[in-house]
Amino acid sequence: MSGVCGWIGGHTEPAEETLRGMAVHLTRFDASALSQRIDASASLAVAGESKTSRIIDNGEQWLGVYGHPRWEDSNSRLTDVEAVCRAFLKAYRSVGASALGNLQGDFVLALIDRNRDEALLAIDRIGVRSLTYQECADGLIFGSTADALSAHPRCRREVANQSLYNYVYFHMVPGPATIFRDQRRLQAGHYLHYKGGRLVVQRYWQMAFVETRHGDVAHFKAPFMQALRESIATTTDYEQCGAFLSGGTDSSTIAGLMSIQTGQGARTYSIGFDATGFDEMEYARLASRHFKTEHHEYYVTPDDVVQAIPAIAEVYDQPFGNASAIPTYFCARMAKADGVSRLLGGDGGDELFGGNSRYAKQYQLSLYEKVPLALRRKLIEKLVFHTPGAERLALIRKARSYIEQALVPMPARYETYNLLERLGRANVFTADFLATVDPGRPLALMTETYQDAHAETLINRMLALDLQFTLADNDLPKVTRMCELAGMDVAFPLLHESVVDFSASLPPELKLRGTKLRYFFKEALRDFLPTEIIKKEKHGFGLPAGAWLQSHAPLRDLAGDSLQSLKTRNIIRTEFIDSLLSDHLQTHAGYYGTMVWILMMMELWFQKHA
Repeated sequence: MSGVCGWIGGHTEPAEETLRGMAVHLTRFDASALSQRIDASASLAVAGESKTSRIIDNGEQWLGVYGHPRWEDSNSRLTDVEAVCRAFLKAYRSVGASALGNLQGDFVLALIDRNRDEALLAIDRIGVRSLTYQECADGLIFGSTADALSAHPRCRREVANQSLYNYVYFHMVPGPATIFRDQRRLQAGHYLHYKGGRLVVQRYWQMAFVETRHGDVAHFKAPFMQALRESIATTTDYEQCGAFLSGGTDSSTIAGLMSIQTGQGARTYSIGFDATGFDEMEYARLASRHFKTEHHEYYVTPDDVVQAIPAIAEVYDQPFGNASAIPTYFCARMAKADGVSRLLGGDGGDELFGGNSRYAKQYQLSLYEKVPLALRRKLIEKLVFHTPGAERLALIRKARSYIEQALVPMPARYETYNLLERLGRANVFTADFLATVDPGRPLALMTETYQDAHAETLINRMLALDLQFTLADNDLPKVTRMCELAGMDVAFPLLHESVVDFSASLPPELKLRGTKLRYFFKEALRDFLPTEIIKKEKHGFGLPAGAWLQSHAPLRDLAGDSLQSLKTRNIIRTEFIDSLLSDHLQTHAGYYGTMVWILMMMELWFQKHA
């Protein structure tokens, strides 16, 4: 693991030992090289290999950067990390934080001006990298992870009950909160400015959707392909590069373009499962044959899962319940053993081009809003809800269910099938715990993001929502942390600025055509990808967690022991845990297995971190 950490303000003794204690959390998994600066009032450390990290010391300021930053202005395009840092420092002296607008790629940045008691912290536009911080009475502490931050003696580590509730709701802790009450996390496209004890967090970039353009697939295909080629050329500029390959449209596109870019078959890596309904290896093989890649496969077993879970619980600095972290880790580990040093991931395609199945569902529900209000209330709803005996008719029951969902406003309608809401919060959490939280907070967070989107159309508002909650808070930490655990660098071509900017300007009706997901993406690549992959339903590296919890004794025992330990924390009702393990998991493994998994990972996080 790599990144930045440090502090400004206050008097920390012994400073060198404290900084070293923080930085060890950035280097413990991959033994990254460490650079540092220390004086009486500030300290800064950067961990990472030379291509991805740098500290620039110009006497007055320290600038620490980690990631794959690029600089672009009217005069230059820079990719060397030191050149990028120096260009940023020069621009910062002239225009301040506005210089962040010229930074591209993924990065975490910390600039400390000791003479002025001033600091600037920032992460990239999409949120590939992370930064956590905490204000103290006399200064500011920061780190790429909560573990690094928490190693500082002045750091407070009280677990926030609200964040625990949000975790069970979302299966991750959404920003800007963290699992600790007094620690915060920078969100995608944001920076923090600290000066003389005053702290301000502001946005420097936001997805700016253009919804006034029109045209067909043919009109937009050429600039789309150019954006893809530019993204692949940028991210394959690395020795021993490989790619995740699930057999979906995103990973297959990347593998194919990578083969063209490098002039030889890409090295591709896939994970399979010996479980009915979960193994999609044949699609990965199909893509590999089509693009003549050098393909590698590994079938994850339940024993692999039991072996990996403790390490995965340790690498995440807050509870994380996405079970597909397991196959991601084994895929990265397989590539590392094969000599690959960077993997390309296909994350972002769904959130940029309309690929999640819920988009089609929400489109169908939104059609009811177009029916005249008088017709809905005086005829349709009167017929469906108030006709005696109508509930005995299957068609009426179906219509009633549709209308009940359609009447829920967005984004609350998005969460109609949320697992916690369906189970009932009072059935899951103890009364004492619920008395300390705001159950409406998760929806409030979603509503704030939904309404803050620079978009009027339903599809683009949903994309803005998922760019935060699905991508930045969930899928990107899943992939980056698992690659760090495996000692693997990772890049995301579909999140390159050229592709993101193209997506923002693509007409909404081309992203979702009726209920056709990723309409433009698939049509534009119809002569490039195999037909079977164009037509396949979305799946990915999903783990058969429920089935294996039901059938594999060691995994079931690990989960059972974890949940028994969780009982002592007075968070989850004892009766719910007992019924979850003894009854629900046996009768509905797929459905209740998800809850077992997220509660198991919560308890293991407590044991490893709190």
